[in-house]
Amino acid sequence: MKKTIFLMIISVFSLICLAQEIQPDSTTVAKPKITFLELGSTTCIPCQMMEEVLVSIREKYGDQIEVFFHDVKKENEIAVQYQVRMIPTQVFLDEKGVEIHRHVGFYPEEQIDIFLQEQGLKIISKEETKE
Repeated sequence: MKKTIFLMIISVFSLICLAQEIQPDSTTVAKPKITFLELGSTTCIPCQMMEEVLVSIREKYGDQIEVFFHDVKKENEIAVQYQVRMIPTQVFLDEKGVEIHRHVGFYPEEQIDIFLQEQGLKIISKEETKE
């Protein structure tokens, strides 16, 4: 009887330890699924129109996505790196930094939403972004 109780206690303790190992560490920062590069200029009208879209995308998808704007007139090396021919150009990278999508010109938010959701991103509620 004592052996049975002892084995049950050990089993429960083992399960508790295993469950703690499986749970993600709360101090770990989630890595974004997508990196969105907006390659344009502050003097370009379509690029200026994209500013609101960038802000909205950041708010809607939170830490699932990182959004960066690069002024290719000031950062020529990034224009060369991503072979920018016209602005604005939007480049989307996966978690490994591999380009998975590219668009040239003004990119309507609704179309970006479709693409991002096809990649598994979910729109988060306003309450979730405040946490």
